[in-house]
Amino acid sequence: MHQHWVQHTIVGLILLNAILLGMETDPGVMDQFGDEIGLFDHGLLVIFIIETLLMIFAKGRKYWTDPWCLFDFIVIAIAVMPSSGDLYLLRPMRILRVLRLINRVESMKRVVSGLVSSISSLGSVVGLLLIVFYVFAVISTNLFGSVFPELFGSLGHSFFTLFQVMTLESWSDGIARPIMEKFPYAWVFFVIFILIATFVVVNLFIAVIVDSFASLKDDPAQEPQTLQSDEIVVKRDEFLAFQKELSELRELITQLKRPQT
Repeated sequence: MHQHWVQHTIVGLILLNAILLGMETDPGVMDQFGDEIGLFDHGLLVIFIIETLLMIFAKGRKYWTDPWCLFDFIVIAIAVMPSSGDLYLLRPMRILRVLRLINRVESMKRVVSGLVSSISSLGSVVGLLLIVFYVFAVISTNLFGSVFPELFGSLGHSFFTLFQVMTLESWSDGIARPIMEKFPYAWVFFVIFILIATFVVVNLFIAVIVDSFASLKDDPAQEPQTLQSDEIVVKRDEFLAFQKELSELRELITQLKRPQT
């Protein structure tokens, strides 16, 4: 129970810190409450540092082998580093503290674990998508590059234009229709590309990720433990105490059954 209370408190402090960091982006709020927000921010950082030190002390070497603990340590280390001079770019990185929620909320941790476990399979999908892009980029450069050099003048331009077409952002009015005025049958090229790149390959990403989540759910090693270690100790002590009382009760019953002399 105590551990759950501490966990919920840390989650609340992380959320409070995220709200304060968001308030710092408003000049009006900073003009009125800039000093108070800065004071709260430094106070929360001190709490997070103490929490990290206690975790290192409690886990020892295991802390440095846990990727989630290492992630927390890196985030806190970035927040501690000075954000002035050449390191001023580190100041906006303080918002990374919000990502510590992933390590505190079990459902978020499972989602990230599923995404990480799908990286190897996603590599094949990315390779397939690159092949599709390369083939259509070469074709479009040869077909439309001379008339529309700003869109398909080089392989790089064609890659970027095809990426815009894949996202379906202004692909019809901004790209396809102007080209169709010069090449009436260009719609065939764009329709085939959209069907392959957008509706087939992109959906493969979703399929791989969903399959990864299903495999992670079926893996008993990845299932969250229903009891914490301290709860397991308490249950064991209760069982041993009950077993001792049962033995004493059995001995008492045996003594009562003996004939009185």
